Order: sequence, then structure tokens, then C-alpha cells
Amino acid sequence: MLDRWSLRVISPSLQWVAGKLDTFGVTANQVTISGFIIGLLVIPALALEYYLLAAVIIVFNRLCDGLDGALARASSATDAGGFLDIVLDFIFYSAVVFGFALAQPAENALVAALLLFSFMGTGSSFLAFAIMAERRSIKSMTYPNKGFYYLGGLAEGTETILLLLCCCLLPEYFISIALFFSAICWVTTLTRVVGGYYSLQLSRVGSEEVKLKGESTS
Repeated sequence: MLDRWSLRVISPSLQWVAGKLDTFGVTANQVTISGFIIGLLVIPALALEYYLLAAVIIVFNRLCDGLDGALARASSATDAGGFLDIVLDFIFYSAVVFGFALAQPAENALVAALLLFSFMGTGSSFLAFAIMAERRSIKSMTYPNKGFYYLGGLAEGTETILLLLCCCLLPEYFISIALFFSAICWVTTLTRVVGGYYSLQLSRVGSEEVKLKGESTS
């Protein structure tokens, strides 16, 4: 929900930094992999309850995620790079939740499992739609710089980052924050499933009408 505004705010700065990195020969994939490797340090940081350090690692990882996209667009974005970016993003988000489970297993583990379950709903719904949208050449005007059709919702990237940072700054409220965000994730999943299904249905009907008109004029 907040991505369209947050991207407008940070994009100019990311493009400027990406331009500087590009002059030194830094590639988008290098930034993606470096950000991911350093990002995985969030697991031991959270397990040892170094919450402020974990917050710094999360911010660093997310900045790398923005920079790799800006670098890719500055040079030449590839499907392989986009694939790598998406996969490592999902692993990182899961790693943070896993870290909170390790920090306080008795208290956090069950709610962490629920949050991961909820992430599966939001992640699978927009990725599945992105595949179908690509097949039907459906383009997103809201997020034109995305490498795939980005199906929005209440729980997008910005909200997820804010959730993780709030959990780091207020670890004693992890359970409450995670339960609240899990509910938001399932609302997002429901709207994406319903909206995505009917969007694809309308697209199919439209394609069939165009096909019939073409056959009738030939």
C-alpha cells in the first residue's frame, strides 16, 4: 500500500548512488548477493538478541535491494538478475522471522511460524499472478519499473520492512506486532486472490473477443 509513495521518495537517491557504483564497475548481481550475505547475519544477531544491530542489518539489506534494481535499470536488467533478486528477498524475510524465533523460542516460535505461514499467502499470490500477467502481457502502470507485474495490497515491501524494524526496536511486543501483521497479510492475500482471479478472467474474455472479431473480419 505504501510502496508507490516510498519508491518516489527514495528512488532519486538510489539512482544517484547506483550511477556512482556503475562508474566503478559494480554490477546489480554483486549488490544483490552482497546484500543477501550480509543480511543473513541478522539470524545470529537476533538469536543473541542484538536487536539494534539486527535493525541496522535489515536497513542495509533493503538499501541493497533498492540499489540492485537501480543498477540493473541503469545498465541492462536481465531475467536472471530479477529471478535472483526475488528469491533472495524471500529467503531474507524468512530469515528475520526465524531469528526472532531463535531469540525467544518458548515465547516467539509459534507466532513466528504463523507469520511465515502468512508470508506464504502474500508471496505466492502476487508471484502466481505475475506469471499469469506475463503470459497475457498485462503491464503494471503503478509500478512500471518492476521486472514483473507487482500486484499491490495492504502488506507490501514497505509495510514488511516497517514491521521487521518495529519488532527490532520493540522486541517485547514481537508477538502482538506479528499477530497484527499476520492478519494484514491474510487480508492482502484474500484481496489478491479475488482481484487477481477476476482480472485474469476479464483478460481472457477480452482476448477471446478480440480473436472472434479478427476471425469475423478475415
